[in-house]
Amino acid sequence: MNLRDLRYLVALADHRHFGKAAAACFVSQPTLSTQIRKLEDELGVALVERAPRKVMLTAAGRDIAERARRIVAEVEQMKEAARRSQDPEAGTVRLGLFPTLGPYLLPHVVPRIRERFPRLELLLVEEKSPVILERLRSGKLDAGLLALPLHDEQLHAEFLFEEPFLLAVPGTHPLARKSALALKDLADERLLLLEDGHCLREQALDVCQLAGAGEMSGFQATSLETLRQMVAANVGVTLLPTLAVKPPVARSPDIRLLPFRDSRPSRQIAMVWRKSSAMGGFLQRLAQVFRELPEELFTPTAEPAAVAAAKPARGKAPAARG
Repeated sequence: MNLRDLRYLVALADHRHFGKAAAACFVSQPTLSTQIRKLEDELGVALVERAPRKVMLTAAGRDIAERARRIVAEVEQMKEAARRSQDPEAGTVRLGLFPTLGPYLLPHVVPRIRERFPRLELLLVEEKSPVILERLRSGKLDAGLLALPLHDEQLHAEFLFEEPFLLAVPGTHPLARKSALALKDLADERLLLLEDGHCLREQALDVCQLAGAGEMSGFQATSLETLRQMVAANVGVTLLPTLAVKPPVARSPDIRLLPFRDSRPSRQIAMVWRKSSAMGGFLQRLAQVFRELPEELFTPTAEPAAVAAAKPARGKAPAARG
């Protein structure tokens, strides 16, 4: 048994196809198939159920593939530790971010990372939070930006910042005349929310529960941009994280953004990595770059209601620029 064969098995577990797994490993399909059979012979157990156009791992195969994945990840960590001992701020970091954070945070932080770590290769992966967590545990990612709380004894979470929410309402909505909100103002409102799998959906539902609000039935968005467009079209109201309304994001003249004056609903963002990671020391320094972002990025702002009321809008009632 050697490390190469374990990599082949992990690739087969990921792709469930001999041809695709072979391509991912840069070998021919017969080579990969032969080595998998040799591994089965050495272990004395079938790892793969072979069928036309379909590959499934046996129960033993799934167990051994996960063990192999951990071994391969540990070897990569050893190599990374050796590289970083020569140049701690060089090398590659695979960082996962979830979709309602990444596009709005990266324009502010990537230039700072490049300035602080000019030799660092930063590989960014955008996925929903459950996928980031799975890839962290399996070693496919070095770190991830995730919303707290997390409950995993294998992972270290380094708090970065707190991001308040704002309420986005159409310019003609009755709440648009306010300069700030109390949670109780949301009572009986029905909010537009994201589809299942987005952590922002769960956070918004928590706010709804506290405020006595609910979810608008029959609609779930796939992105924040869809929610934004639905609010601009006067379909309903929604919660937006502060970074998602900061420049360079363009504001819509049909949307009014309202901060909360009490309770300040928000989400806490942390950088997360495996406690066993050889990169822990460097990731601490990388996290510090995020913590040093300007405070105004996380300060919710809204124009005064009097100014908003003076601006024309579509519909019967006056609207404000959000």
